[in-house]
Amino acid sequence: MAKQKLTPTAKRMKAIRDKKAAMTADRRKKKAENQRKRRAAKKAGKNVKGKDFDHKDRKFKSVKANRGNDGKGTKREGKRKYRTSKS
Repeated sequence: MAKQKLTPTAKRMKAIRDKKAAMTADRRKKKAENQRKRRAAKKAGKNVKGKDFDHKDRKFKSVKANRGNDGKGTKREGKRKYRTSKS
């Protein structure tokens, strides 16, 4: 995937937006769970290189397969379909 071509101002503003989104309580829970799952999978001898944990299907998928609601698009996907282990 090619890098976005942004002006310096737009790049700064995007970095601020991305940081704000990454630090929400929901994203932090998902990141923490992903780290736990990834460490456990590695310990169990599974190859998770290049894979992300899908919080809806509860398994590791390739990065490509984990985008866009399995080909249905993200607008049809609701937050209620995602589960973290603590919620």
